[in-house]
Amino acid sequence: MVVDWNLQAVVAGYAQGYFLMADEETGRLSWYKSRRRTLIPLDDRFRYPTSLRRVLNQRRFTPGINGDFMAVVDGCANRETTWISEDLKTLYHRLYRAGWAFSFETWQGDELAGGVLGLAIGGAFIGESMFFRISEGSKAALVYLVAHLQSRQFQVFDAQLMNPHLARFGAFEVDDRTYTRLLTEAIALPCHFG
Repeated sequence: MVVDWNLQAVVAGYAQGYFLMADEETGRLSWYKSRRRTLIPLDDRFRYPTSLRRVLNQRRFTPGINGDFMAVVDGCANRETTWISEDLKTLYHRLYRAGWAFSFETWQGDELAGGVLGLAIGGAFIGESMFFRISEGSKAALVYLVAHLQSRQFQVFDAQLMNPHLARFGAFEVDDRTYTRLLTEAIALPCHFG
């Protein structure tokens, strides 16, 4: 059971480039590692659609950190098929209480619009998932999150696996050797997410 997972061992696994996913049928948590890793740039390669720029200029959303961590976890898991099991939710909550896991959110008034769930280790942010309740909420959260990571001198924003949505923001893939080097350098930095 997840309750027995040692948090330091979990953080060490992520620091070595692994990530946890639950099997959709059994719910059992296992470690995974990809031969190619997707990174979101934290420099001038980061970009986003013009339509989103208009939304941001209208100031429809307010960014926040850990305003409702478990609602972001639940939102990320609320899909027809999900790799975020109940045990993984519990583990995320334990990592959150221990200061490793964070939710970066967008709010529209008092309503949670969207958010990104991830772990911060040194100068690396490992994005686990994102979701939205209000159109453009997760995209705006991603833009605000990149600005936040830049302001805190983070060096790596790991998005794990590529998809067309991330490609629109300038996400790119690196091989495992390059990823391991970048991750090792980043986690040695004394960055603070919150």
